[in-house]
Amino acid sequence: MEKRVALVTGASSGIGKATAIALNQAGYVVNGVARRVALMDDLEELGIKTLAMDVTDEKVMKTQVEKILATEGRIDVLVNNAGYGSYGAVEDVSIAEARRQFEVNIFGLARLTQLVLPSMREHQFGKIVNISSMGGRMWTPYGAWYHASKFALEGFSNSMRIEVAPFGIDVILIEPGAIKTQWGLIAADNFEEASSHGAYATAAKTKAANLRNLYQNGKLTAPEVIANKIVKAVTVRRPRTHYLVGYGAKPAVAFKNIFGDRLFDWLIQKIM
Repeated sequence: MEKRVALVTGASSGIGKATAIALNQAGYVVNGVARRVALMDDLEELGIKTLAMDVTDEKVMKTQVEKILATEGRIDVLVNNAGYGSYGAVEDVSIAEARRQFEVNIFGLARLTQLVLPSMREHQFGKIVNISSMGGRMWTPYGAWYHASKFALEGFSNSMRIEVAPFGIDVILIEPGAIKTQWGLIAADNFEEASSHGAYATAAKTKAANLRNLYQNGKLTAPEVIANKIVKAVTVRRPRTHYLVGYGAKPAVAFKNIFGDRLFDWLIQKIM
């Protein structure tokens, strides 16, 4: 059987890099894309193809997808992993930054999906894996724009799943908990930059420090765990629609579902 072809965004680090490696080991032809190509040199050494791509640049996305299709003839698996967390008080975060959060976490993802779908429909096969978060099913203070983007991704994915199912295409949501990557440290930096002055300054300092402490915790889930879950999801005949996995994910969502919003608000405020 001809090898399946995968496209993984955000492949320069964390979950994206681990997923590109895991799919390569599983026998896929893997194309890893990211803004910082130099950080993917180690993937090239493993036989993974790497390309420069910024998911907010439609022209580049179109060019690179066309290049992959011209070379491989198809794209069977799309892992939409590129994203980041914009933290800060709603009052402090600029609308320009809020738009950027959605451009990266939603609109870029959606446009890339549009570019890949025709090939999947033509071959009557496809696996679209959208990396959401437990933050698409619960919330934290000062993360309004990040959570909004992930809640949006959940609704987007659930609706699209029904649309594309007749063409043999699955849409799969991966909802990681706290993962041992740079995500939390970057979010903490964004938090301090947005809210280090004014009415929320004290909270910003304390909660950014807590976020950094959390993401330096040795108990966090390794990105390889998420990567292996993704490989499983794209290789089984009938994947689950949602995979809630990683440190804190299942307990946090279960607590919110069982005890309701007010108790969850109290708990998450204490934790952060």
